[in-house]
Amino acid sequence: MTLLHLPTHWGGRTRRRWGLSGGHLAIVLALVACTNSSPPLPRANVASGSRVLVAAPDFSDQPSFSDRTGRLPVLSLQSLFHSTYIAPGDPSRIRTLLVTGDVIPARGVNYFAATRHDFLWPFRPTASYTKAADITYINLESPLFAGCRVSAAESFTFCGDARFVNGLTLMGADVANLANNHLSNYGAEGITLTDKLLHQNGIQTSGLGPVAVIDVRGIKFGFIGFNGVGRAIDKTALKEGIAHARQLADIVVVQFHWGKEYERQPMADRGVPTPDDPVVIGHDAIDWGADIVIGNHPHWYQGIEIYHGKLITYAHGNFVFDQMWSEETREGVIGTYTFNGTQLVAATWKAYRIYDYGQPVFMNPKDSATALQTMEAASDQLAIRLREPTTTPVPAMPPPPVTAPEHAPAG
Repeated sequence: MTLLHLPTHWGGRTRRRWGLSGGHLAIVLALVACTNSSPPLPRANVASGSRVLVAAPDFSDQPSFSDRTGRLPVLSLQSLFHSTYIAPGDPSRIRTLLVTGDVIPARGVNYFAATRHDFLWPFRPTASYTKAADITYINLESPLFAGCRVSAAESFTFCGDARFVNGLTLMGADVANLANNHLSNYGAEGITLTDKLLHQNGIQTSGLGPVAVIDVRGIKFGFIGFNGVGRAIDKTALKEGIAHARQLADIVVVQFHWGKEYERQPMADRGVPTPDDPVVIGHDAIDWGADIVIGNHPHWYQGIEIYHGKLITYAHGNFVFDQMWSEETREGVIGTYTFNGTQLVAATWKAYRIYDYGQPVFMNPKDSATALQTMEAASDQLAIRLREPTTTPVPAMPPPPVTAPEHAPAG
């Protein structure tokens, strides 16, 4: 499998969204594959002579699919995992949304950051990447407040030091989803303190009721979140929430905390109970007007689905967390979702591994290719189950990852 995974970041956050660098312009030239019936157009390395132009036009001299037809490409697994499409010539239409997995600066992460006296430590290796998107959206699964007890001992009651908010600003977080099963570990007071701390530092929140709205050069993104771990998702509230967000925004982003932990495929976990099937809930969200669905909670990254032309991501894995006890829980992907106007046209995923109980570091090319092949194979397995189109050819599922060192390699 060959997967082009390039960052498609444009302009950064609100305070730096007004210019496009030449490097970014080059990066976006390989976004998503056009899914019309025509085969990929060949590219010439030299100029065509007059005889060649008469006999066979040099198609690489032609405008992009969108410029030629006025239509944007239809999303598919093939177009997302095997990108060949050239972006339209007007980069001002491009907006990027970057999404991480679970951010849990608690327990071991809190302990090692405190002993280092460095609450930026978990975020440093990836910050230059995560802050470069127009919007960076995280799932914050731990209340943050002064006085959180520092302990690396195993506990399922999470909290983190309030100084971690400086790490969130370092990584460029614009919106934090708070609809999950651990944000309430310290009751209403913990939620209130966390929400206040985030807003004081310029980070909006989703999942507490109000829609987080961010305007990116005239296009408004609206963010809402729902927790389905330990209880069923309220479908009436979901439908009404999407409708309300639609009134405020051009692009509606819905994040869910859902599904069975430590699985590569989305599924319910009735023993927790986490009774909802993520596939059913994801489809409902799209049917009711969501433009993109973001999933988290299983602690493993999972595959994606294209449903009615919209993207559903089921899980991005852990991002900042201390689950070093398995390789699967140490791995995750950062998703960058690229919009042309209000339509999603491309997605890339950048794989990383967690070291030292809390610090994600981007994988080397070989390991990254294996992770992305795993993600593609998982997406195809889901598509086959749902009788939806797969990629071609369908890749084999790689074996489980081998044990990596505890400490990140030097350099």
